[in-house]
Amino acid sequence: MWQETVDYLTVEIWGLSGAVNDAVNFFIYDTIKIWFLLITIIFVVSYLRTHFNTEYVRAYLQGKSEFTGNVLAALFGVITPFCSCSAIPLFLGFIQARIPLGVTFSFLISSPMNNEIAIALLFGLFGWKVTAIYIGFGLLVAIIGGYVIGKMNMQKEILLDVTPMEGELDDVKITLTFKQRVKEAWDYTADIFKKIWFYVLIGVGIGAFIHGYVPADLIASYAGADNPFAVLIAVVAGIPMYSNAAGVMPLVEVLTAKGMLLGTALAFMMAVTALSLPEAMILKRIISVKLIALFFGIVGFGIICIGYLFNFIL
Repeated sequence: MWQETVDYLTVEIWGLSGAVNDAVNFFIYDTIKIWFLLITIIFVVSYLRTHFNTEYVRAYLQGKSEFTGNVLAALFGVITPFCSCSAIPLFLGFIQARIPLGVTFSFLISSPMNNEIAIALLFGLFGWKVTAIYIGFGLLVAIIGGYVIGKMNMQKEILLDVTPMEGELDDVKITLTFKQRVKEAWDYTADIFKKIWFYVLIGVGIGAFIHGYVPADLIASYAGADNPFAVLIAVVAGIPMYSNAAGVMPLVEVLTAKGMLLGTALAFMMAVTALSLPEAMILKRIISVKLIALFFGIVGFGIICIGYLFNFIL
C-alpha cells in the first residue's frame, strides 16, 4: 500500500518519469520505511527491556557457545525481510539488549542477504540448485564474519552509550507501571532517533541517486566473463549501491543475460544487499569507522571468495 501511495504521488501527482522518478520514488519510499522501522523496533525492544534485566539475557547468551549464537542469528536473518539499512534498527536493538557484538553482526550480514524475498526471487529466476548454494554461502559469510568480529574484542568501538539496567542478574522482576514503561521506552526511542535520523536521510539520498542513475550496462562492461577480476570489480561496484533483494534481483537477471557469469552477478547482489555506502553512513553514528571498515573488509572478502567459488562450481 505504501509503495502504491508513493507511486501515485511521484507519477500521477508530480508527473515524474524515468531516472528522476526512480530516484525520487526510492528516496521517499525507503526514508519513511526506515524511519518507521527505527521508531517501531527501538520502541518495542525498549519496552520489552523494562520487563527483564537485559544483563541476565546477555549473561545467558554468553554462557552458551558464541558460535551457536552466530548460527542462530544468521538463521534468524533469513526470516527478516530487511535491506542493509532496514536491518540496522534491529541491530541497534540487539546492541541495546547487550547481545554479544559478533552475534549482532551475524544478523546484520544475514538479514539483507538471505531474506525470504531473495530466496523466493532466486528460486523463480534460477531454480533450486542456485538458490540452495546461495543460501548456504550466504549463511557461511554471516556466521564466519560475525564470529571473527566477535573474537576481536571490538566492544569499545560502539559509540552509543548502552547502559545496562540496575540490579542483580537473578533479579529480573522490575516494578514499573505501564505508563512508566511506555514513557521510558519512548524517551529512549526519541533520543536514539534524534541521533540517527539525519544519517538515514543522507544515506538513502545517496542510494536513491545511484539507484536511479547508474546504468546496468556500465557494470556489465567492466565485469564480463572474460575479465579475471570480474568478481572483485562487481563487489567493489556493488558496495556503494543501495537496494534490497527485490530491487537488485532484476538487475542480476539483466547482468547475467548480458554475459556476466552467475557467480559474479550473485557476488554483486550480495555486495549491494549486505554492504552499502548508505548503511556505512548510518552505522557511523552507532559504531566507529574502524569497526565499520573491519565489517566491510571481512564481509567483502568473503563475498569475493564465494563469487569465484560459485563461478567455478557452476
